[in-house]
Amino acid sequence: MDIIKQSSIAQPKKPFNYVYWVQRALILFSTVTLFLPAFFPARITDKISKYCSIFTAAVSYSNLTANVGLGFRYISALTFRLVQLSGIAIVIGVAVAGIGGCMSLGNNKMRLRGGMFPMIGAGLILLGDIFARVAFGRFDAELKAAGKKLGQLQPGRSLDFFLVFAIFLFVISAVLFVSEFKNEREEHMEMQEKYKLFLYILPILMLAFIFSYLPLWGWRYAFFDYKSGADLTADNFVGFKWFGYLFSSEVTRSDIMRVLKNTLVMSSLGILTSWFPVAFAIFLSEIRSTGFRKSVQILTTIPNFISWVLVYAIAFAFFSTEGFVNDLIENITKVAADANYLQNDNLSWIKMLAWGTWKGLGWSAIIYIAAISGVDQSLYEAAMVDGAGRFKRMWHITVPALIPTYCVMLMLSIANILSNGMEQYLVFSNPINKNTLEVLDLYVYNLGIVNSNGGAMIPLSTVVSMAKSLISVFLLFVANNVSKAIRGENII
Repeated sequence: MDIIKQSSIAQPKKPFNYVYWVQRALILFSTVTLFLPAFFPARITDKISKYCSIFTAAVSYSNLTANVGLGFRYISALTFRLVQLSGIAIVIGVAVAGIGGCMSLGNNKMRLRGGMFPMIGAGLILLGDIFARVAFGRFDAELKAAGKKLGQLQPGRSLDFFLVFAIFLFVISAVLFVSEFKNEREEHMEMQEKYKLFLYILPILMLAFIFSYLPLWGWRYAFFDYKSGADLTADNFVGFKWFGYLFSSEVTRSDIMRVLKNTLVMSSLGILTSWFPVAFAIFLSEIRSTGFRKSVQILTTIPNFISWVLVYAIAFAFFSTEGFVNDLIENITKVAADANYLQNDNLSWIKMLAWGTWKGLGWSAIIYIAAISGVDQSLYEAAMVDGAGRFKRMWHITVPALIPTYCVMLMLSIANILSNGMEQYLVFSNPINKNTLEVLDLYVYNLGIVNSNGGAMIPLSTVVSMAKSLISVFLLFVANNVSKAIRGENII
């Protein structure tokens, strides 16, 4: 059957296979350029932010025109709308071309239908290039009519790049489209399994690249004496100055040791209580009433989707000086109660652990509930025949079945020991409990944003963040080797 299935997915002639990969590489490269400010083709003036990319211009008119200010006295809004339309056309064109590139991974019939998409995408990119050129022309004419200069720029190489790219993509796609008429087309638009799996995971890879890898470009600030609004040039390049400052400054060393203590304590408490979701999942699965079990699962999962700001609002309503707890004590004892359970420094770590457990218990248990549903039910039936009670079945069947999953999650927690998140500690911190609640992520935020002294501490905060990331990667590999030594299996 596999041989028949593979033979049904006919491939084009070998020379055209290489052409298809060239086409896909071009589309992939054009996708990356959407997020790089250097490739923004319609930068008609230096008043447009240097961080504005094609994608930014397409989705946000306000960001595109944020720095123009009084320039609108001389330049019409239509000119900047043309700039935005240029970005929109190029973004849609690249997306349409990408759809065709994905369809070209299928059989001949799918390749034929998908061959039209890159041509349409190339046309839209060309339209975006035309919009950008018209915007340059209008900008120049309007400034000359007003007799003003507003940081005027000449059309750059990126404008010519998209023109050449659109023409080349159209030509190569047209050649591939015509060539497909010569190939026998199948009835079903099937795709090889390996390509299906790749396309399934492609959105996740794109999100990981945009939100996890692309921001690493910001690490370059660690090597400059950077202040907010300044440019990164050879004049303010300082090499490893801030790396040395991290260890040479007594104040910085003291702060780092304090936040590391808070971070490690909170992470250790999380690891020590990591069995809570396992126990919760086991006991939840033992509830016989399906309706009640689902209700409990829903009610315990909902807090995960509540923001920490709302969690703090709930905590404030219950535990502030005038909150529900003090009112209840006052009504019962008839004695004025004004204890500040929320903002004092007593048991801060335990309180944060409690709020974190309440918020994430149900969500963390989902993976264990899924693992329990995969346990062979015949094991439970055999145990019942042998006279094993409910707790013995839980202990000797369910718990061993969950140990592999728990070990993987535990190893990942150990590898991620320096990352506690920031939101929880940010909303709950105040001048009274700051010394015990400021973890490493919050310290980086406070150092770089809140207490940056005009942006002067941004390089130092970048260094701390880099160190944390590199140590986390190292711990991940250590945890992976430990898992391989103990369980005989890798976690990555």
